[in-house]
Amino acid sequence: MEEKGIKRVIGLMSGTSCDSIDAGLCEVYPDMSVKLIYGINYPYPEHIRAKIFSAFRDELSLKELCKLNFAVGRCFADAANTIISEFGKPDFISSHGQTIYHFPYDEKIDGIPLKSTLQIGESAVISELTGCLTISNFREKDIAANGQGAPLVCFADEKWFKNSLVQNIGGISNVTVISDDCETFGFDTGCGNIMIDYCVQKLFNQKYDKDGKIASEGNICESWLDCLLQDEYYFLEPPKTTGREYFSVKYIENILRSAPSEPKDIIATLTALTAKTIAQAYERFIYPICHADTAIIGGGGAYNKTMMKFLRQYLPQRIELKTHEDYGISNNYKEVMAFALLGYCNYYGIPSNIPSCTGADKRVVLGKQSY
Repeated sequence: MEEKGIKRVIGLMSGTSCDSIDAGLCEVYPDMSVKLIYGINYPYPEHIRAKIFSAFRDELSLKELCKLNFAVGRCFADAANTIISEFGKPDFISSHGQTIYHFPYDEKIDGIPLKSTLQIGESAVISELTGCLTISNFREKDIAANGQGAPLVCFADEKWFKNSLVQNIGGISNVTVISDDCETFGFDTGCGNIMIDYCVQKLFNQKYDKDGKIASEGNICESWLDCLLQDEYYFLEPPKTTGREYFSVKYIENILRSAPSEPKDIIATLTALTAKTIAQAYERFIYPICHADTAIIGGGGAYNKTMMKFLRQYLPQRIELKTHEDYGISNNYKEVMAFALLGYCNYYGIPSNIPSCTGADKRVVLGKQSY
């Protein structure tokens, strides 16, 4: 086995919100620290992004999904080549891909488990078009080991932070609990920006609520919020994960039937929902187990001033609110950096899942290689 050294890695990531392909050139060090050299948010071509959302809605044929896997691979390669054209080839590329479906449930057919996940963005296409070794498909091995395939960023959080609640608010919200009081664990707290983004697009014809401005101009409908908070997911014990499969268009349209009539109140209430489900998850599943006095917020939600205001309102005053930027880590590129680290671990054969976060039976090496 090659002795561990510093590696230059391009991390590629497209999250649940599917707003762009996040690409970052990183330096990964043997102590598992990661430095972001340069990052870009590479936009999906309009019709490719529309196809991805059709896949989310289960409106794509197998033929179309087959074609989309390779098309998204080309988009990921284009994003990587944009960086390569300026900085040269990295030692390798680490690509999370685009999650299309995630099924972390213990369902069986003929006694065979059906727990599974699907990320598209064909890695063979990325490696061929960039000329770089490409490491991808990180979630499958954890699921093969009886885990839920998520959350995986906990591994990076454990390396980078101490005694903190590391809260990502992307399309879905997830937390990593790092404490001297207990083994590191993590889980999806619930919906992040998915429902907010959908309703902002539907009601205001904007991609997202920039800075939380629309939410700041609305009022929280407390009766509707209380109703939304009764969803069974929020009461499930960790480890647990969720995604668009659960908080689907059908789910959102269903809750909108009982929504307030003022559009800005809808956005304000959904923003409060994300903040309050985070606070309630801490109260139910974290505070009884460990002491924590710092919550570090990352992802798109960290830029939403109204979301941050609600979090401050709902969390105990003893919890200090910070963002990843306070630790020199980009809110925007944190997950790119994390998957660069997971790629580094695959390259050197280092197990990089945390069973107390994913529910896996054991530690395993995540990812596959395309030469």
